[in-house]
Amino acid sequence: MVNCCGLVTVKNEPVPLKSIAVEVSVQGHVATVSSTLQYENQEESPLEAIFVFPLPGEAAVCRFSAKIGQTEVVAEVQEKQKAREQYDDLLSSGQQAFLLEESDESPDVFKLSVGSLPPGEKASVSLDYVTELAVQADDGLRLCLPAVLNPRYQPQGSDSGSGGSALVSSVPAGSVPYSLSLSARVSSPHPICRVESNCPLDPLNYLNTEKTQATVSLAAGHQFDRDVELLLYYQDTHQPAAIVEAAQTSAKPGSLMGDPVVMLSLYPEFPNDVMSSMTSLGEFLFVVDRSGSMSCLMHNGSGVQDRIGSARDTLLLLLKSLPMGCYFNIIGFGSRYESFYPKSVEYSQKTMDEALQKVKAMRADLGGTEILQPLKHIYSQPCLPDQPRQLFLFTDGEVGNTKEVLDLVKANAGSHRCFSFGIGEGASSALIFGVAKQGGGHAQFITGQDRMQPKVMQSLRFALQPAVVDISVKWNVPKGVSVTPLSPPIRVLFQGQRALLYAQLTGKSSGDTEGSVTVKYSLAEQPVENQLSFSLKPAEDTGLTVHRLGARTLIRSLEMEERQGDGKKKGVQEKVVELSVQSGVSSVFTAFIAVHKVDGEAVQGPMLLRQVPTPSQVVTVLTICCPVPSDLDCPATSSNPVKDPLLQLISLQKASGSWVLEAALAEVLGKTEEEVAKPKPAPVDQEVWATVLALVWLYGFKMEAQEEWQFLAMKAVSWIQAQKAASVSECVQAGNTLLGCQVQKDTLGL
Repeated sequence: MVNCCGLVTVKNEPVPLKSIAVEVSVQGHVATVSSTLQYENQEESPLEAIFVFPLPGEAAVCRFSAKIGQTEVVAEVQEKQKAREQYDDLLSSGQQAFLLEESDESPDVFKLSVGSLPPGEKASVSLDYVTELAVQADDGLRLCLPAVLNPRYQPQGSDSGSGGSALVSSVPAGSVPYSLSLSARVSSPHPICRVESNCPLDPLNYLNTEKTQATVSLAAGHQFDRDVELLLYYQDTHQPAAIVEAAQTSAKPGSLMGDPVVMLSLYPEFPNDVMSSMTSLGEFLFVVDRSGSMSCLMHNGSGVQDRIGSARDTLLLLLKSLPMGCYFNIIGFGSRYESFYPKSVEYSQKTMDEALQKVKAMRADLGGTEILQPLKHIYSQPCLPDQPRQLFLFTDGEVGNTKEVLDLVKANAGSHRCFSFGIGEGASSALIFGVAKQGGGHAQFITGQDRMQPKVMQSLRFALQPAVVDISVKWNVPKGVSVTPLSPPIRVLFQGQRALLYAQLTGKSSGDTEGSVTVKYSLAEQPVENQLSFSLKPAEDTGLTVHRLGARTLIRSLEMEERQGDGKKKGVQEKVVELSVQSGVSSVFTAFIAVHKVDGEAVQGPMLLRQVPTPSQVVTVLTICCPVPSDLDCPATSSNPVKDPLLQLISLQKASGSWVLEAALAEVLGKTEEEVAKPKPAPVDQEVWATVLALVWLYGFKMEAQEEWQFLAMKAVSWIQAQKAASVSECVQAGNTLLGCQVQKDTLGL
């Protein structure tokens, strides 16, 4: 069952949604997002509007209210089926009601029903949610408002459920009949350096001289036609920190909301000697989306690649960067899946060349997006001894069975790490973050003008680094205080990554007001210990953001436990409902319902059902079949191939890390073959000379892309060192003279 992505004919009827206003309050690493949706019934009959819209997968909805005319009603959380029945009963008796529920298939899709709005009446619906901000490679913190609910593909034979995507209608992005305004207030323990966005912003306005508080807003006239991203940059953003939040005064002490909650953000320090040691072992599985939507362009600029073309370039980089001695395979998936090899093969010149020929021919030609079957196939194959399995998943994230996929990844979490990449607007954050979280890996999003390669190579760096194992967390608190962890145990930690932990603090201490937490783990067979002290005195004026995020974390863990059975289903579901009702945080088993009685009178007239369109990428203008490229350069667009000298140079490198002195290498260096051969120092082997020249060119002309070629340069240096070649210094000097560079031998790592 596919909701077609593209231009959808819309009957020329007025849509009741008029505008969306968003206010964001950021505190360090977490945020509360409040949005208000304005509706108006311009029909001559009462109507029910249904708006299916996306939220961040890790978000927790914590408030929902509706205002009709001058009367505001605030929703309460109830068990989902009970809330649905009450909603139906109210509508059939002519009363106004509002229902908000999470999709059964994916936690980042919500369905909002605005019921029985009289002709000519206006209504506004307000929704608050809390979310953690994701840390980016450049230390920015990312807040994303998902706007583009690209059609979710529902695999054949699976039930679309009652919160599903069948209700989504799509229109071309520029025709969305409503507008968006957004303002943000940011406060941080550290000074705010800058705020960036993929949409035009008004200038940043600092509220104090320390620059720890600021406001920023979206420039006027924005249409909700793409994901809106805010990137926040703080000074010293890597410092570990703890925030203790005061209990809710009306809640019962001993309950989650009635006790203080602590949020701990940890940045483990990795010693330099460990960081420089890269593993040469591993089974690398590259799982690439080849569904039709991968033929969409990466963004709307000129000379832009399609998504599958960018994936081909990325696979070229990955295949050249793998260490000798590892194993690999590439699996393409759509409605069916195809593997390059029946099982993983050892990395060698022969297998690398074969794989690159197959990468050249990869197209977005496998239909819909079904991730479950290829994953089942991978997990059915035994792991190779002493070759840790590393899975790289590339998708534009448009699936309807997210929870089933996450459960499968979690069930196999002990045998592999999973790195995920969401490509383009509309990639499901629940899928991309969820797969990485359950698979102990790292998630990246490639949107707007982002290039895929640097982000993928950063994840390869994580995959090649020693993993942190044997992690333990010990809380040390004064007598009379006890700690109940709300977060699942940390299973994996990477250099430069943040781990957020939540815990409930019960009881009181007679004297001491300090607590601390000790994190121990093993890295490259060395024990490491980190300690952080914090005050038990709650921070002022944080609202209930930390409590709600703690409740969200516990609810998500319990939901997964319930889905995986363990014979305790009933009790777990009841516990989730109880926690959700108490904290006001949404779950898969609950819904928000608000009722508005209109002067005791029923609304008259037959009801109409209207679906509010969500913006969709238009794919009708794309050429889906790209011409087969004549060499390893993938086309920059389907009609205008551009040869990137960096990719040309990379495509010439051997699996061992060396380059051969040949005409194609000379062309990349901008010389003739003779000009390149002539200055070679006499005792030096041709292959060593060619490899030194390639390194000098990379360091001399392509430093801005170093993240992309750092591993293949390390391989080249290792290869040169293994040749025990004399006169390497002479080679570097001659290479600099030939290419007009000034690269030092030490810079190259020789």
